[in-house]
Amino acid sequence: MTKYVGLDVSQKTTVLCIVDGEGHRIWRGECTSSPDQIVHTVLQHAGAGASIGIETGPMTPWLVNELRSRGLDVICLDARHARAALRMQLNKTDRNDAEGLAQIMRTGWFRAVHVKSFDAHRARALLGARQQLVGMVTRLSNHIRGVLKTFGMLPGSVRGRSFAERVELLVAERLDVAPIVRPMLAAWSKLREQIAAFDRAIRAEVKQSRECRLLMSVPGIGPVTVLAYVSAIERPDRFRRSRLVGAHLGLTPRQYQSGDVDRSGHISKCGDTLARLCLYEAATVIMTRVKRPLGLKIWAMKIAKRSGTNKARVALARKLAVILHSIWRTGEAFCWGTH
Repeated sequence: MTKYVGLDVSQKTTVLCIVDGEGHRIWRGECTSSPDQIVHTVLQHAGAGASIGIETGPMTPWLVNELRSRGLDVICLDARHARAALRMQLNKTDRNDAEGLAQIMRTGWFRAVHVKSFDAHRARALLGARQQLVGMVTRLSNHIRGVLKTFGMLPGSVRGRSFAERVELLVAERLDVAPIVRPMLAAWSKLREQIAAFDRAIRAEVKQSRECRLLMSVPGIGPVTVLAYVSAIERPDRFRRSRLVGAHLGLTPRQYQSGDVDRSGHISKCGDTLARLCLYEAATVIMTRVKRPLGLKIWAMKIAKRSGTNKARVALARKLAVILHSIWRTGEAFCWGTH
């Protein structure tokens, strides 16, 4: 008879609960949150054929990959679904949560979550670090502009000069403002240098990937967007149909239906935020910068006339997600004449 194990993981300890096929508890205890200790405890009390459930969390990718590499059958559970079931318990404790997870595994009432590989997580970390620095640069430049405006100085745009050069020209003769602005401008410049270093690393990563080079044949798709998309999807065979990718990335409308009420709302915005944002930016590029005749742009402009520019960009982002998956699955480059 198959045994079911629930793992409630914290940074130091992991609580385990083992139940049989009829839901009777066989064993419950805890061990340190290390793969070797968890494997030893599971094999000792449940055997190698046990079905193990663990919630999504910060330590989940590392633990799941390590436990699977040691031969255990580990399934990652959606924390939102698990929380809905565990909420029925009167007392919330780590031991009760572990037993609840084991019972969820036994009944099959869960949604399995794909756990990305370490290579995909490395790509996500690279993109996330760049995104953090870009946000810091934006906030810092806005703060510098705000300080200058207070004293009647407007950087504006001067042909042939960078933002740093324009600011330096403005504060050159303002000895009272220069000591405030120049340190921030120096930090701004250093951050820009680090962003450029991340950009080089991303381009090198994309250059080594055949899939990324193939997907960049789609207009509007650059190195950052393609790496965000590939690291979010990771394997095209995860989806039976390309149309499912749009919903996976949160680019489809929410629906509420009950009795005579049936309405669609805004997009769900579930799934990978960075990939969704990059696809939206790619749609913006197609609608505003692509000059060559393109069916995708014509289709999006018709939606813009009917429903507004924002909805058109979201619809085009969803279509791009579908097209990218189809190209990735078939291995055929984008053809301008058919889209």
